[in-house]
Amino acid sequence: MEFDLKGRVVFVTGATSGLGRHFAKVLAQAGANVAIAGRRRERLLELQHEIEIAGGRCAVIVMDVTDAAQITRAFDEAEATLGPIDTLVNNAGMSADGPAADIAAADFDAVMATNLRGPFLLSQEIARRLIARKKGGRIINVASITAFRVLSGSAPYCISKAAIAMMTQVLAREWARYEINVNAICPGFIETELNDEWFRTEKGRAQIRSFPKRRLQQASDLDGTLLLLASDASRAMTGSLLTVDEAQSL
Repeated sequence: MEFDLKGRVVFVTGATSGLGRHFAKVLAQAGANVAIAGRRRERLLELQHEIEIAGGRCAVIVMDVTDAAQITRAFDEAEATLGPIDTLVNNAGMSADGPAADIAAADFDAVMATNLRGPFLLSQEIARRLIARKKGGRIINVASITAFRVLSGSAPYCISKAAIAMMTQVLAREWARYEINVNAICPGFIETELNDEWFRTEKGRAQIRSFPKRRLQQASDLDGTLLLLASDASRAMTGSLLTVDEAQSL
């Protein structure tokens, strides 16, 4: 079965860089209309230009996932341009690194607001719309292998991703009757703006050498999983936590 997303409308958070930017382009190439959301307008406009030059259709949505008041407005804006949203990619994320005993309460709260509270509120918003329309849809959460494996020095991030894994399964169970499939991709280590400085340090390079394949993953390694979960090929999949990590967690 081909991963044809023609006619789909996908809302992607954290689209200004890293995986979000990459995912938006991959989804557009597969035929989806894509709403790209993030805080940095200039970067979103650059991405919109790339997608439209390649023949895709795209809407720029400037929003902060930590601001609950912005979420309904963001969905309304996206749907006014592209039509009803049927797929959400919860990708926005951040980290606060350091020894667990030294993490400030404000930093912990910021990670949870971005990595957990925002995705939950966004999931609520799309679910309410899909249920009202009596139309099924997809929610794809971006978790991490740190949902299952400890990464020293990144306690808030690991905790938030473990919570995303459970949120995925809770919402999948509750919304299955509405044909809303909720799944999560759990990637291994991919170089992004969150970690690029770390992987240039000696300790970061040593971590890479400890991986079974002695390398970082590429964002493109997640393309097949993303398209599977966004397409009808995953009709029977919900509540799945899909590890894509080149055996880094083993």
